[in-house]
This record gives sequence, C-alpha cells and structure tokens, in this order.
Amino acid sequence: MYKYGILDSIHSPEDLKYLNTDELRQLSQDIRRFLLDNVSKTGGHLASNLGVVELTLALHYVFNSPFDKIIWDVGHQSYVHKILTGRKELFGTLRRYNGISGFPNPNESIHDIFKTGHSSTSISVALGIARARDLKNEKYNVIAVIGDGALTGGMAFEALNDTGQSKTNIMVILNDNQMSISQNVGAIAAYLSKLRSNPGYTKLKKEMDSVLRRIPRVGAYFADMVEKFKNSFKYLVISGMLFEQMGFTYIGPIDGHNISALIDVMNRATMIGGPVLIHVVTKKGKDYFFAEQNPELFHGVPPFNVETGEICEEGGETYSAVFGKHLVEMAERDSRIVAITAAMPDGTGLMEFKKRFPDRFFDVGIAEQHAVTMAAGMAASGFRPYVAIYSTFLQRAYDQILHDVCIQNLPVVLAVDRAGIVGEDGETHQGIFDINFLRHIPNITLLAPKNTEELKQMLDYSLTLEGPVAIRYPKGNVGVDSTFARAPMNSLKWEIIIEGTDCCIISFGRMLNTAVRTARMLSKEGLEACVVNARVLKPLDQSLLHDLSTRINRWITLEDNIIQGGFGSSITEFVMSCRLPVTVLNLGINDSFIPHGSVDRIIKELKLDPPSVAFAIKKFLCDFVKESYVSY
Repeated sequence: MYKYGILDSIHSPEDLKYLNTDELRQLSQDIRRFLLDNVSKTGGHLASNLGVVELTLALHYVFNSPFDKIIWDVGHQSYVHKILTGRKELFGTLRRYNGISGFPNPNESIHDIFKTGHSSTSISVALGIARARDLKNEKYNVIAVIGDGALTGGMAFEALNDTGQSKTNIMVILNDNQMSISQNVGAIAAYLSKLRSNPGYTKLKKEMDSVLRRIPRVGAYFADMVEKFKNSFKYLVISGMLFEQMGFTYIGPIDGHNISALIDVMNRATMIGGPVLIHVVTKKGKDYFFAEQNPELFHGVPPFNVETGEICEEGGETYSAVFGKHLVEMAERDSRIVAITAAMPDGTGLMEFKKRFPDRFFDVGIAEQHAVTMAAGMAASGFRPYVAIYSTFLQRAYDQILHDVCIQNLPVVLAVDRAGIVGEDGETHQGIFDINFLRHIPNITLLAPKNTEELKQMLDYSLTLEGPVAIRYPKGNVGVDSTFARAPMNSLKWEIIIEGTDCCIISFGRMLNTAVRTARMLSKEGLEACVVNARVLKPLDQSLLHDLSTRINRWITLEDNIIQGGFGSSITEFVMSCRLPVTVLNLGINDSFIPHGSVDRIIKELKLDPPSVAFAIKKFLCDFVKESYVSY
C-alpha cells in the first residue's frame, strides 16, 4: 500500500494527464495529507497551499510546464506546484539550509519560471514574458496566478491596466481565498461565464457586430445600442466588470475546489484571444480544521502538532508582541497615536491594538507605499502614526519615506519588524538592507534596541521627537540581558556596557548579544574589549566616538546587515572625515544575498557567530601594523 496513494506515482506534471477526474480528486486529498505531514515538521506557509491544491492540479493538467509558463504571485502558494514538479522527495528539507526554498526559485527547477517572494508582481512578470514571446514569434501560454490579497497592491493594478490594453494572449488566475471581490456567485453568473468562455459565442458576437455595422446609415447606431444594452445587462448579472473595463475577458467566479470545472474553464480560456482573467474562489486551509478556523495563524506557521493544531513556539515574548502590547499602553495615554500596517496585523503584533482601538487602526492591504504616505497625511494633521512593516517589505516604500515623510520632517514612526537575518524565508525576505536605504535620508532618526525592554523605552522616546523615526528590531526575542543596561533610552546617546582597552566592539540590536559573548571569549585570552551599544544608528553619538578615539585605536563594527553603506560604513566615514587615529574593521554581510535556513546556521555560515567574530578580531589585532580601513 502506498503511503500517499496516487501521489506516490506522480513524479512530474506529465503523470497527471493519465488520471481521470475521480483519481485527480483522490490525488488532491493525498497532497493535503502530504502537506500536513511535512509542513508540520518544517514549518512554512500552510493555509494558502491547502487552498490551491485543485487549482494547481488543474493548471498542470491543462498546461504543459515548463513549455507553458506559470508564474506564482508571492510564491508562498507554490508548494503543491513543487510537489508535482519533481521535488516531492526533497520536501523534508523545505526552508532548511541547502534545502528547497519556500518560494519559486529558477535555480531549483525549470518549472519555476521566476523568483517571487514579494506580492503583486506576477502580472507584470507574465506580461513581460508574453511580450517577449510575441516579439520572438513563439507560441506558448503564459499564466499568472495571483491571490486576492496581492491584488490590493498597486503594482498589480498597474499591470492589469497595461495588460488589458496590450491585447496579447495572457491568462490571469485570480485566486480569491479570503476577500469577497464579488457577490454575484449564482446560477446566472455561472451560466454566463460558461457561455462567454465558449469560442463559438465569441465568434458569433464579432460576426453580429460586423453584420449590424454594414447596414446602411443606421448600422453603426444599432451596433452601438446593442453594445450598450449588453454592457448594462452585464453590470447587473456578471461579476468582474472592473476587469472587463480594463480589457480582460472575465470568467467566473469558479469553484476552486471543483477540479472538473477548473479543467473545463481553463481549456475553454485557451481558445479566447487576448487577456483573460479567471476568477477562482478557494478556501484557505481547505480540509484541515485548525487552518480553516484560523487561516491567519496557519498562513506562515512554525512546526506544529497535526492532531491538535498546537504551535511549537519558542519561549518568551517576541519583539513584535512587545511592540504591539506597549503601543496599546501608549495609545491609552495619548489619543493622537494611530497604528498602520500593510496586511500584517498579526505578524506585527497589532491584533490587540486593532481590537482595543478599531477606529485608530488601519490595515491598508498589501500597499506599503500607500501605508507610509497615508501616515504622512495623518502626521501632517496632528496625529502620531506608528507604521509597522517588515524590513523586507519596507523596501517597497522607499520613495514615500524619502519624499512624503522625511522631506517634510513629519513625525511618522516606522516600526521595522523582522530586521536583520530572518532565516527560513530566504533571500527575498532577509531584512538586511534597511539601514542602508534609511540612514542616508536627511531628517530621519534610526534606532535599534538591544532587548525588548529597550524597545519599549524607544517607543516612549519616539513620541517626544518631532521628526521621522525608524525603530528596527529582529524576529523572535533574542537580546542582551537587562543586567547590561547602563543608561535608559531617553536621549540619542549610546551606552558602554562593557569597559575595555585593547579594542572596541561597536554593535547594536541582535548582534550586540554576539558582541558581549565575543568580549567574554576574548577576556579569557587576556584581551579586554570595550563593548558599545550603538542603539542610535543615526545620528551617530559623535561625542562618545571622539572620546573613544582618545583611548582605543582599534574598533570593530558588528552588524547583521549589508556592510556596504550600512552602519559600519557610517563609522568608517566618520573616522575618515574627522581624521581620527583609529583603524576600523567592519564585520557584517559582505555584498551578497542570504539564502534560507535557520538563523543560527546562517549566522555561523556568515562567520558572525561569537567564535568566528573572536577569531576575526584576534587576527585583526595581530595584523595591526598601520592605520587602515578594511572590510572583512
């Protein structure tokens, strides 16, 4: 007896084409069982993948990947696609170092057409591929699969607008698994969708229009009147008129768990010329009770117990949870405080704020640019907005931070969650660029707490500042023991948490913990390192830096961020501009993207763990001959 039934015999998409409808239905259940068994051990995106099983089967049954190009938006909904395209046996390595990615990756398989980790990109990518196909006179299908959540991103609408007017053959599958885009899910809508996907209907419609327009004098008038009546009728009974007006042939809504209906509609859609949008309604967490009941929790989930749905979380309050809880306390005291997030209320710790202050909480959807500029508008009107966005997604709002917030010096606080190395989600999600793109913007104050207690102090302090503030903090709860606190966070000053004379390690946030452990290791070898908590990344504590330069002439900066243009670079720039008699070693991430894997494994591979840092510092001290500025 096969462990996973029919799934055990599926090794490529071609194997699907020999199955009948009943076998495909059974296969869908086999896949759900396989997903639960594996994701419960590795963690990952579960609810969305349980929801797209039949949709993915239909796509690979109808189309011929990789000849036909399937582009997955965001990519977290591509697990079933990976299972069907030869990576089933590797699923135990999902999101682990040197294992398969949780997102599409062309380096992993020829079936992964484009690397996608951020949302709202698939239609743009698909249109680019379709236009390249047309320019080369090639013939294949291009399909973009986008969720209703990703459709809230402005880039998706820009792409829809361009695609609709392009007239090129392209298919967009709208996976509607949460937000009700249309209420017209009835027999008439279903019938009309089937009718309009019939190539005979399309041909008849064109011929009728042509015949009417050939009638002398009144033909054009009658043709226009018929078109107006038809459009008015469609507005009453057909879903998706927005897409029709953009130039798409809209088909749907279709039951996304009815595999025979999906196959039929996709086959019909391939015979329609121009852009086609198929609206598919699915259920997140399909057939797994706990995920159906709480799709947000099981969206991106750590390892869990399949039988009970119990999450295997690490102990201690996370930075995100502390941020959310403390912001509620602040909001109770100050009615100006509002909270804004971009489709991540749970991940950023703002669910309690949402419940406590529903009128002062704003989830704008996957629209980081809008979130930041809306915050600027609220700040300009006297409110104090706190905008919680993951570091990797804040990149998308760079211009809005610069142009709409910082130029006008508005008191918007950016809560930069998941800063630094985040681990299993990989290179598209590592928060290792925020210091680089924030610190060079005038007017902004950039903070990084050493632990959750200092985060609370920074949140309180941010309310006293009159310009833009960004507070970056890591995923989880790692931090320096509170016994190392030397000064409360009530100014822009740094703190020395360990005294020493042989060298000075300047660090912040997560890596300050590494600095402390490194200093202890060096101390056992007779080297006394000073450790500085550079909790204000901008502006630099120039007074302390000048003082340190009179006592210690070998400095090491330590960060889990890109070195080039990062915090270490700012220290090197300061030393050079002031001609300080100091040599600087910058330790961090050297000009590279970081793959997926556990945070500890990645840090060790980057040689940013305490033993590796201690070794680098000893080598630096031994090689110290003359003043120089180096990067490691």
